[in-house]
Amino acid sequence: MATLVTGSKSTRSTIALKMLMAVSGLIFIGFLLAHMYGNLKVFAGHDAFNTYAEHLRTIGEPMLPHAGLLWIIRVGLIAALVVHVASAIALTRRAHSARSTKYVVKKNKGSSLSSRTMRWGGLALFLFIIWHLLNFTIGKINPTGGATHDPYNLLVDTFDPSVWYISVIYLLALVALGFHLHHGVWSACQTLGFTNAASSRARAKDAGLVVAIVIAGGFALIPLSVLFGIVTK
Repeated sequence: MATLVTGSKSTRSTIALKMLMAVSGLIFIGFLLAHMYGNLKVFAGHDAFNTYAEHLRTIGEPMLPHAGLLWIIRVGLIAALVVHVASAIALTRRAHSARSTKYVVKKNKGSSLSSRTMRWGGLALFLFIIWHLLNFTIGKINPTGGATHDPYNLLVDTFDPSVWYISVIYLLALVALGFHLHHGVWSACQTLGFTNAASSRARAKDAGLVVAIVIAGGFALIPLSVLFGIVTK
């Protein structure tokens, strides 16, 4: 009886961890869509993009201090990231400890590439986020050695052909993001109970593919456009 109760508690906590991963993942998808929409204003030109960047810092004034809403969003995203990563680590440890012996044959024949790369892709994205923050937010590093005070020029300099390898890093990170979103949306739908029928499972897979293409593709337009001279100073 005690074993049954313990197992029941373990099952409930595992479900809770999956729910936390699903909800925090959906928060990130919402942020990524908004962030992508804002970044695409780079196609409207220097002044339009910089006006957008400054507007983000003035939303909520005078009730909030300058950049107050941005900091609220940042703190919320950090909290979501901690929850997402901690839940993923806990679930991974449980999965490993549940296996008394390793599989003789790897059971991944029916799994997709996106599902098999979730953990390593997540780690790669975590490291990329650190660089992205250093590049545009915290340190504002200009790979070309130029000025960093102008958001539009910093973005264009970051993807300048003279430092093409930075664009390659970003594009590879976006591939990892696409895979992560593809399986992540499906997994979240499954956790939230939206895949109870064959038709709903198919819709969840389609939703994951659409979200991955829209977000990863939308972000990829920016470095590619700078590399090919469509977006310039």
